[in-house]
Amino acid sequence: MNYANLGRSNLKVSRICLGTMHFGVYTSKENAFAIMDKCLELGINFFDTANVYGRENRGRTEEIIGEWFALGEGRREAVVLATKVYGTMSTRPPVNEQAGISSYKIRRHLADSLRRLQTDHIDLYQVHHVDRTISLEEFWGTFERFINQGDILYVGSSNFPGWGLVKFQMAAFERGQVGLISEQTMYNLLCRYPELELLPAAKDMGIGVIPYMPLAGGLLAGKRTVAKGSRTAQVEDEYGFTIGENQMFEAFSKLCADLGEKEHIVATAWTLHNEAVTSAIVGVRTLKHLENIERAVELRLEPQVIAKLDEIFDINKGRPLRIKPAPEAYAW
Repeated sequence: MNYANLGRSNLKVSRICLGTMHFGVYTSKENAFAIMDKCLELGINFFDTANVYGRENRGRTEEIIGEWFALGEGRREAVVLATKVYGTMSTRPPVNEQAGISSYKIRRHLADSLRRLQTDHIDLYQVHHVDRTISLEEFWGTFERFINQGDILYVGSSNFPGWGLVKFQMAAFERGQVGLISEQTMYNLLCRYPELELLPAAKDMGIGVIPYMPLAGGLLAGKRTVAKGSRTAQVEDEYGFTIGENQMFEAFSKLCADLGEKEHIVATAWTLHNEAVTSAIVGVRTLKHLENIERAVELRLEPQVIAKLDEIFDINKGRPLRIKPAPEAYAW
């Protein structure tokens, strides 16, 4: 496994990050324990979760991770632990517990996450979505306080726009703070919007990008048929693609076959290829999903392969970013 500094911090994380969203929903506690143990065996030291994970039983994912930490044998010390705050934890939230962030809410939600995770600190505490209404003073004043108390070590963002990264990062710099060290965003061969503004902004601001859904919910995993009601079927609707009816997927599979690599390895390696990306989040439901995942870190895609992938997944209709960066990519 290879490691890289997360953003401008000196924190080193594995280039594959374990996504735990399925724990307690599609993955039993016992299987989750086996997956986390296997990750440590593979050298994956970066685990990502969120307080809202668990679907109807929000918080259950954090509880499972906490119960695994409680087994001891250095588990907690071996993991760079990331969780998130923003959403409501109640089906009928009072006004100050609704979606968004405030000093009032973060204090309560952070305490609950620490309890569920059975730890005394969060290594990377992430704001799950941008809150356009919070003042810069309240935002950084709150996080600085919890950093000073030792409850959190670093702050990250998730689903922020490029302008949001710059706005909050510049405010942190003015306060003499490290600021955001990471940004989670959806980024894969079918969702390349981050290339236009987000990835350049993150790179310039010293923010490491940790993309989620590098396989686009399974669309880039080499499947030929999709079961009704499956997560991949849902993603087909979200993306507007049908695997069996789109030549992109056939061309992608052929390219992977020519390379002698599996589709999920090439798709993940492509995500890691962007120099703004630090670690790719792999959402694992079973141990099988971890098979050979280290190959995605090792694989180096040659320029001609990148060019072919750009041709297959041409979201910019003939004006690829490899020729001109944003904003020239969409300007006349």
